[in-house]
Amino acid sequence: MEPTPTLKPAKAEIIKQAKAYIEQLFEEKMPRQLVYHSFKHTNTVAKEAAALGQAAKLDAADQEALVLAAWFHDAGYIDKYDGHEYRSMEIAEQWLTEKNYPAERIALIKDIIRATHRDEKRDTELAKLMVDADMSNLGREDCLADAELLRTEWEATQGKVYTNAQWAEFQLDFLLQHKYLSEAGKDRYKGQLKDNIKDQRKSLKKQEKKEKKKEEEAQGYAEGKRGVETMFRSTYSQHQRLSQMADQKANMMISLNTVLLSVIITYLGAKTSTIGPAFTKNPVLAIPMGLLVATALASVVTAILSAQPDVTAFKWLRRSPQIATNRRVNILFFGNFTKLSLDHFQDGMHELMRDRDLLYNNMITDIYYLGEVLSRKYRLLRVSYTIFMVGLILTALAFGIVLLYKA
Repeated sequence: MEPTPTLKPAKAEIIKQAKAYIEQLFEEKMPRQLVYHSFKHTNTVAKEAAALGQAAKLDAADQEALVLAAWFHDAGYIDKYDGHEYRSMEIAEQWLTEKNYPAERIALIKDIIRATHRDEKRDTELAKLMVDADMSNLGREDCLADAELLRTEWEATQGKVYTNAQWAEFQLDFLLQHKYLSEAGKDRYKGQLKDNIKDQRKSLKKQEKKEKKKEEEAQGYAEGKRGVETMFRSTYSQHQRLSQMADQKANMMISLNTVLLSVIITYLGAKTSTIGPAFTKNPVLAIPMGLLVATALASVVTAILSAQPDVTAFKWLRRSPQIATNRRVNILFFGNFTKLSLDHFQDGMHELMRDRDLLYNNMITDIYYLGEVLSRKYRLLRVSYTIFMVGLILTALAFGIVLLYKA
């Protein structure tokens, strides 16, 4: 009796028809997000299944069943992702029944497809060959490229997002844990699997170095960020000290000149004082006394203007709720945000807290306007002190001239 010849999948009519059906099915119904579980993957698995079947010296019937199972094993992805294997069994059964395929062989093909589910048993040789063909990508040279396709697919369909280092570590663990089940699978893929593990280790080390570099850069930025915040704190503190100094100097000038004015007016207006009649007898004394009064009055007015509270704000903000994004405006300053409704202010603050650049911009704007206020204070203080100094000199000179004139 002659041995049964090995069946080549490309020659079997039912396999040709199955390939054409799956190709059309994937083209019409397979979700486009499935960039890994595409027709290309199924085609590769079918070829690998055929090669493994030949290496295992399967008879023609089992070879045909294995390849047909390979063609249908991912068909269920058209309807569901998790548990697609069971839907693949239903699609295969429906199509093969329509082709009048023997019922017992349909049952065998379904069992082979079932074995590709991670929780199912792989006891038979056909089941082991099918699983090895399905996982053949781990033992091929294009393993890392295919893994990136799977990563993209998971992100799009499952919401699983990995960093490069996380994905490299996940892939390395998966490669290390995987074991091919059939002897044909071990012989065909074991060598390349070891090479892929080595390459994946190199990739993981490379990604870890990149992540470490990013962490160092982030740490450097964090240190720089602390420096920026220290600068803001010291600048605010310096502005506060300068403002207090200006107010103290203004208060001193206000107190001195108001006392001086009070004394002069009191004595000049008092009928019982000796100064009042002196002016009547010597009206020329009105000149130095007038200079002193004018000096004290001008000096106290400029000092009061310097100490007067100044709120920097913009009239056009009254009807504009978008002040948080305006680079000229500091939403943290009460002179600005009190013109807004509570809702608009809350929206602006939330926007500010979300955007670091916007936050820093508000602080810079605040420092700028604080500087403008300080500049005005010290300019008026300088005028006040200058008036007081020049006025005293002129008053003294006037009194000297009056005394010389009287003599």
